[in-house]
Amino acid sequence: MPRLIYSAMASLDGYIEDAQGSFAWAEPDEEVHRFVNDLERGVGTHLLGRRMYETLVYWERPPGLDDQPAFVQDFARIWQSADKVVYSRTLQAPESARTRIEREFDPAAVRTLKEQADRDLAIGGPELAAVAFANGLVDDLYIFMAPVVVGGGKRALPDGVRIDLELVDQRRFRNGTVFLRYRTG
Repeated sequence: MPRLIYSAMASLDGYIEDAQGSFAWAEPDEEVHRFVNDLERGVGTHLLGRRMYETLVYWERPPGLDDQPAFVQDFARIWQSADKVVYSRTLQAPESARTRIEREFDPAAVRTLKEQADRDLAIGGPELAAVAFANGLVDDLYIFMAPVVVGGGKRALPDGVRIDLELVDQRRFRNGTVFLRYRTG
């Protein structure tokens, strides 16, 4: 059965954005970007909260894409080819193809989506992921630890949820980023 994967780029102290809301420190270099592209190729559907969707919808029509390196163009194509489910009470219409809006995150509907999928699903955004973790829906956790301590901000992993993990893969990149892949227990 396809897996539900939560993937995040985090600071060493566990934040996806700093206290000012910036995540520029997590921008992947070419080596990390190519690795992310390879992971994303297996994803058929992205489950996204509104804020994460508003960040990622950039990849629907990035300006100057033809002038970007091949690995950036590749990521845009990968993102555009995947289905997206956006959970939002306020978003009126999607700004991307292959996208539908759901007003509520329904764990039973996500279980059914997983059962019917022929490719992996990815969940984006820590708040939405926290609900998925709390309902036992997340199968794999991909964490890219950036070599920076930001001292506060938005946490990558949920508070108040115990998650037993098994380390199944790891990789160190030249820029100091470390990839850790865990399977939930």
